[in-house]
Amino acid sequence: MRRVFIAISLLLVALVLGGLWWINGNSPANASDKKTYTFVVGRGEPVREIARRLKEEEFIRSSVVFFLLTNFVLNIDEKIQAGDHRISPSMTASQVGRALTSATNDVWVTIVEGQRADEIADTLKEDIPSYEESWREQLNDNEGYLFPDTYLIPKDATVEQVVVILRSNFDSKYQSLDTSKSDFSKDEIVTIASLVEREARHEEDRPLVASVIINRLGIGMKLDIDATVQYVLGYQENEKDWWKEALTFEDLEIKSPYNTYRVAGLPPTPIANPGLAALQAAVNPANTDYLFYLSDKDGVNHYAETLEEHEANKEKYGL
Repeated sequence: MRRVFIAISLLLVALVLGGLWWINGNSPANASDKKTYTFVVGRGEPVREIARRLKEEEFIRSSVVFFLLTNFVLNIDEKIQAGDHRISPSMTASQVGRALTSATNDVWVTIVEGQRADEIADTLKEDIPSYEESWREQLNDNEGYLFPDTYLIPKDATVEQVVVILRSNFDSKYQSLDTSKSDFSKDEIVTIASLVEREARHEEDRPLVASVIINRLGIGMKLDIDATVQYVLGYQENEKDWWKEALTFEDLEIKSPYNTYRVAGLPPTPIANPGLAALQAAVNPANTDYLFYLSDKDGVNHYAETLEEHEANKEKYGL
């Protein structure tokens, strides 16, 4: 009988302590701080990580209680939205959890490496409610400097704000490069990087493609890069794409300063927006004597130093 009494007593103590722990964990982290602060939920961020950061930033008392609340009590774990939220340390954990399910004032936008400004405009048109078609011209004016990344952008943003966000990221990334050994200006480096981004599908090819471009520039040889012609041709209605897949001989004869089949040297501006790896390749190309490359049907590049080797590669890979 005594053992039963002890067991019941221990159970009651555990229940009381558990209840107190739960009440404390759900209580405001700081009831006297009524200010609201911005808390950003990352795209696809797990609730466990959100709870950890909320505790670390002193918005909640217990990450465990918050996790249990959202997953098993409130059942709102899948309703939490990515973006920025306004929350306060004076809110209970339950209130914080519910606040994170409300619509945010920002949206996540992903800019992919190698997209041209028009493709970025298409993405913004789909994702940003305040988008206007007049944005396209200003985005094109910043071709090459709209750094590819995932951004949190206000739903009511102006094109000026968007450009500042993307260009600021570009400036930060560009400053990380060691350009001291490059003979090219910043604009030339970005243009070379844009060509590399469009021509090299695989990471290992970027410094090799950059070497071919720079080797050709060094001897005044035309670059003969398909992507520059695709840039001139623009949107292909039948393909629903900004980059024409199969160029014709007629395409290669188009008159434009961007057509590197007709005009030696770099195109007047970048033709796309390169990522960091392409920029690194432009300032630190592989040390080769390659003047030619071609891509086989699997997208693998094959390089050659002479025209004879290049023609042999064409025959070997059925191109």
